[in-house]
Amino acid sequence: MSAERLLDVRTRTVLRVLATAIVVAVVLELVWVARHVFSWILIALFLAVALDPFVSWVERRARMKRGAAIGCVYLFLTLAIAGIGSTFAPKLVSEVNGFVNATPGYIHDLTQGRGRLGFLETKYQIVEKVQKQVKDGGAKRLLGLSGAAVAVTKSVITMIVATVTIVFLTFFMLLEGRGWVERFYRLLSEESQPRWRGIGRDISRTVGGYVTGNLLISLVAGVSATVVLLIMDVPYAVALGLLVAVLDLIPLAGATLAGIVVVGVAFLHSVPAGVVLLLFVVVYQQVENHFLQPVIYGRTVQLSPLVVLMAVLVGAELAGILGALAAIPVAGTIQVLVRDLLAQRAVRQGQRLQPASADS
Repeated sequence: MSAERLLDVRTRTVLRVLATAIVVAVVLELVWVARHVFSWILIALFLAVALDPFVSWVERRARMKRGAAIGCVYLFLTLAIAGIGSTFAPKLVSEVNGFVNATPGYIHDLTQGRGRLGFLETKYQIVEKVQKQVKDGGAKRLLGLSGAAVAVTKSVITMIVATVTIVFLTFFMLLEGRGWVERFYRLLSEESQPRWRGIGRDISRTVGGYVTGNLLISLVAGVSATVVLLIMDVPYAVALGLLVAVLDLIPLAGATLAGIVVVGVAFLHSVPAGVVLLLFVVVYQQVENHFLQPVIYGRTVQLSPLVVLMAVLVGAELAGILGALAAIPVAGTIQVLVRDLLAQRAVRQGQRLQPASADS
């Protein structure tokens, strides 16, 4: 029989392991608590990477300082957004007011069992069920208003704070980002600097291509939906087209959700309009998924649909819509790093095999 072996572990080693575990747990807890702030920083980083070529172009052409070039780009974007808003805002406000004014008529038709929503009352007695819920638990229980006002107010304030914070973070990243990246490169050895500079260029190309491509695809989706809605004389066409453009920014799920809303409103207007919009949504999603996205993303992100889906789901779970928007460029960045790691491993393996083949 073999003698038992005793493992002598020093107290200092045990304490070191425990201290490391505690530090890791504290860091993870801090990251989880501040996850929203980290998501803002991440979004600002992607916006800075996407705007950096534009800022550099203005800086070279106008021969101005970096801060002034960033200010010009911000001014241009502000004017562009204001111009688009002034063009669509009156029509959008008019259509929203029209929808609000038409809502009492929809409700009256529903309660009387008339109109296109009348089947909800005649077939399912939806009004009586709602009245019963209100009587039993009150509107508070029916609509879940036990904190809805507070939650909505908190969400609006958080959105405003996030927008302002991201704008300023993006500005300072554009202003100082290149200096920080250059300092990072200088910390590396001269032999490894070309490799990491190449990785930085690939990541910048990936993120910039995704941001620009996503905006372009959303613009195409919103404009095409608005045109079809106007042709079919569906009310609130501009508002619905704007909704399609905004929701289409969300990968995968956004286009489907926008399609459901648009088709539903079209069917309320008329059956032919609903059928046409349903066909449009199905055909356009196929064109977007199999033509637009491969053409625009194919040379930059180069992610498989499975990876895109998993990345979007994880991002949405961690940070909601903002996480879903940032998921694909994050996955593309990870893919750049993994490809470089595999390339370096292949080079090392090739170097090991060369001496062996020379000896033989």
